[in-house]
Amino acid sequence: MNKKQLSSQQTKLKIADAARTLFGQKGYACTSIEDIVNATQISKGNIYYHFKNKEGLFLYLLEEWTREWTEQFQAKKALYHTVKEQMIALVEHFVMDGFHHPLTKATNEFYATELITSPNQDKVQEMMRLYLRNYEELLEAGMQKGEFKPDDARLLSIILEGTLAGIEFSANQMSFQEARELYLKAMNVFLYGISGTDRTSPADNSFCKY
Repeated sequence: MNKKQLSSQQTKLKIADAARTLFGQKGYACTSIEDIVNATQISKGNIYYHFKNKEGLFLYLLEEWTREWTEQFQAKKALYHTVKEQMIALVEHFVMDGFHHPLTKATNEFYATELITSPNQDKVQEMMRLYLRNYEELLEAGMQKGEFKPDDARLLSIILEGTLAGIEFSANQMSFQEARELYLKAMNVFLYGISGTDRTSPADNSFCKY
């Protein structure tokens, strides 16, 4: 990378960092390109050179967040021996990340008010598919190891994603601990439905207790 490319990359990162902070503080709708200009002292033209518009900049940040989420979860997953434990860890990661990431509220706002008319719906759907692939891989691994009964991992991953996404809206007004308990309860219910063991069976029920 030559000096010009390095300078351009540094400018792009500066814009992204400032935008992430502003979106976190003000939300999606109330953050303007002018706000980012004032925060970075980078011209509007230079911002548009790196990002097509405000939505393009926001989606860049969401893609970055999605990659980070996946990398962090893959690292955590390696710490656990069973797939059931990994799925409990997934919920812990989901709620911890969601409560503390600066883009959480702005993302919920964007999905609720902007996504339906966005020309970038395909890009957002591709990001969602990354989460689904993580879930599907876990479910397939659990089936291969005999932890889960044979089933359609793709459909189960969609059910799991819908469950977690639905809870996210319900948990907005909860404390972290309340939300954590709700997510763990949901995963507990989900796992009982696919583990192939009776609730009354003493075998391997301890993983569902929290």
